[in-house]
Amino acid sequence: MKPIIKDIPPCLIFIDKEGRWYHQGAEIIRRDFVRLFYQNMELDGEGRYLINWAGRTCYVEVEDTAFVVRRVSLEGGGQDGDLRLELSLSDDTKEVLDPDTLWIGNQNVLYCRVKSGLFPARFNRAAYYQLAQHVEEEGGAFFLSLNDRRHMILTGRP
Repeated sequence: MKPIIKDIPPCLIFIDKEGRWYHQGAEIIRRDFVRLFYQNMELDGEGRYLINWAGRTCYVEVEDTAFVVRRVSLEGGGQDGDLRLELSLSDDTKEVLDPDTLWIGNQNVLYCRVKSGLFPARFNRAAYYQLAQHVEEEGGAFFLSLNDRRHMILTGRP
C-alpha cells in the first residue's frame, strides 16, 4: 500500500535500495535530472522524502534511503595531517565520513549520516567492503579506527 501524505501529491518517483531512480516504473537515466532532484530534496518531520522545486512539493517513495554510499577511499590528511575517509555518494558528490554517525541496521547493512547529518545513507556492497578494511572487532563490538581514535559502530538506528 502506498503512503498517503496529506496535501502533498506523489512525484511518481521511486528510489530503490541501490539508489536507482524510477519514474512510473521506468529508470531515470538522465543524471542531470537525478542531481536536480537530489539538490531539491528534504526530509520532513516524519522522515518522508520530499522534492521542492519550482514552487511545488511532492513526495518520493524510497525503498530504504535516497542516498547510497558507492565508494569509500582513504585520503591523506590536509594541513593537520589527519587521514579521512571520503564517501562517493549516489548524487555524484563526495564528502568526508563523520565516523560517529555509523550504524549497522537490519541484515547487517551499514549506514551513516550525510549532507551535514540531514540524511541517512546506505552503503552498497562495494563501499561496505572498502570501509570494512578499517573496522576492528572486539568483544562482539565493531570499531572504526582512524587517526588514533576508535569510533564505535552502533547496532540499530541511532
